[in-house]
Parts: sequence; structure tokens; C-alpha cells
Amino acid sequence: MNLYQLRYFALLARIGHFRKTAEQLCIAQPSLSHSIALLEQELGVSLFEKQGRRSVLTSEGLQFLTYVEKSLEILDEGILDMQHIAMGEGIIELGFLRTLGVEFIPEMARRFLESQKDKNIYFKFHTGITASLIDGLKDEKYDLVFCTKRESEPNIEFFPVSRQDLVVIVPRNHPLSKRYTISLEELGPYPQVCFSHSSGLRSIIDNLFKKIHVTPQVAYEIEEDIVIAGLVSKGFGVAVVPYMADLLRMDVKIIQIASPYWERNFYMATLKTHHLTPVVQNFHNYVIHQYSDNL
Repeated sequence: MNLYQLRYFALLARIGHFRKTAEQLCIAQPSLSHSIALLEQELGVSLFEKQGRRSVLTSEGLQFLTYVEKSLEILDEGILDMQHIAMGEGIIELGFLRTLGVEFIPEMARRFLESQKDKNIYFKFHTGITASLIDGLKDEKYDLVFCTKRESEPNIEFFPVSRQDLVVIVPRNHPLSKRYTISLEELGPYPQVCFSHSSGLRSIIDNLFKKIHVTPQVAYEIEEDIVIAGLVSKGFGVAVVPYMADLLRMDVKIIQIASPYWERNFYMATLKTHHLTPVVQNFHNYVIHQYSDNL
């Protein structure tokens, strides 16, 4: 039994005439008759009987037709889905840092969709910290993630796409709130709200303080930068955070870091061993083409 036999059978059941069915299939009538005979032989039942000039289904043929039509419908649906995928349509599972979800990712996704207006493409967005995003990428939960770079990840390819300055934020009524620039040494006397050790930024900021031989007074440790800013605004301490537009709407003073200078780089990360569907590959190529000259 093969797919051709099932399609021949379904069409013959609909037309009810061997010659007309063969003509529609563009095959010889004896070939059609032989194919149906082999199918009946394999099933061990008669599928058709003659009624005048017509060939009509037997009760067994009618029962078998219900299964064949369901199977062909599922198969045709699968073939159609594969054709759409091959055309660059489908779902993109995208993970990214929350700070990139304010402007960077929405703008990137919007521009990509505008460049693919004739295709049915859908993003599924997921946010998290770098550690959880990388873990999700390894588990193939995400197709691509946008995060900071982690060392010792030989199976992950990192492509730089954007950068962000680090700044100091303090409460509006803080002694440092009159300052416009600051050296990190000056934060030594003040309690700090820091990133937790699971955040990729924690090691970066810790290294900056090590360079100037200062041990921060860690008062609180939080994963999310926006939560850190919220605590600072309520007087829980000062903090070193990446600059983001949300800070402008919060009750904190933003101070530029004069020294030591550092900027945070963001990357598109892909798992080298993960197969990219055409739509994901197209988005991957789009990002590389559009952002390769931005850094």
C-alpha cells in the first residue's frame, strides 16, 4: 500500500467511474484498475462493486474511505505547513533581557516583520536574565536570545548587536544627587543595591570595583535592573545599573561614571548545534545584516 493508491482510491470513490478517474489522474485506465486491485488484495476486501456503468463503494469501501480521507487531510495539512515553513513562515521563539524589551527588541521585530509583509510570521517573546536565557537556549526552548556574553560557552555563537553605558543612580534627596559625573570610588561609603550573582552584570560591576580597590557595601541583591532602580528611588541605597529609558520616569538621579569607564555590550546568541528553521534563519541573517555596522 502506498500514498498513490490511497489518493487513487479516494478520487475513484468520489467520481465513481474508472475511465474518468484515470483521465483526471492522467494515467492509463488499466494502471488505475491494477492499483485498486492490489489495494483490495492487500486489505482482503472488495472496495468497489459495479452498478451499471458506475463503480460504487461497498460497505467495506465506505468504511475504509473515512480513514483514508482523515489520513489524507492530516497529511495534506502537514505538507502545507512544511511548504509555508520552507517559504520562511512560522514562529520565532525569542528570548531577551528585559532592558532590551523597552525599545530595541520591539523596534527590531517590527522592522523585520515590515520587510516580510507577504509572509505569516509570529514572534513568541520571553524575558529573563542572561543565565536563564542561555539555559533556555541550550534546552532549545528559544531559537535565539539577546543577552550579555558569557565566557566558556563553546557551543554558543555570540554576535554583538548593541551596547549600553553603565551609570550610577541615587535617590533624589541623596548627598550625591547634585552631581553630574562621579568616580566609583566615591560610592564606597554608601550602601548599594546590587545585581545578584546569577546576573551577568554582577561580575562586571564587581571587577570595576576591584580595579579601584573598593569593596562595595552590599545592602541588597536583586536580579532585575528595574527592581534595583525602584529600591534606589525609595532610599534603599545607591546602585550601578545599565542606562535605560525607564530611569527617566523614576524618582532617581542619573549620574555618569567618569572612571573607570565601561560600557555593556549586548549580543544575539545562537546554539551552534540547533537547527534553524527558514524563518529563524532569515531573522538571524536580517539582524546580522542590519546591525553589523552599528558597533
